Amino acid sequence: MSFRRLCDDRRGLAAVEFGLTAPGFFILIAASIMGGLLLWTQLGLQHGVERAARCASINSSLCGSVAAIQSYAAQQALGLNPPASTFAVTTPACGNKVSATYTVDCITKYLGVSAIAIKADA
Repeated sequence: MSFRRLCDDRRGLAAVEFGLTAPGFFILIAASIMGGLLLWTQLGLQHGVERAARCASINSSLCGSVAAIQSYAAQQALGLNPPASTFAVTTPACGNKVSATYTVDCITKYLGVSAIAIKADA
């Protein structure tokens, strides 16, 4: 086959184009999914922290001790199952403050990136 005929041959062009563009597309999809999971985790932690701070400030019969507040916060974290030790409780001059730090290492461990720490305060 001559070089001219080889250059004019269009067979397999779609497969080559797919092979060149598919990795970028799949990386974009994976990054979008990971970003969504991180936002969902942040929302769940924030919800648990806010509910626990409110419970500690208003309902002392349900949330009277630090362990009870931490347990309540872990139960209120939407869609997550964090340990109660994820949440820290402090009592500043006015009210109660609950904060959380949660480590996510879903896809990051395969990319060689350290785990991502998500924080929430209320």
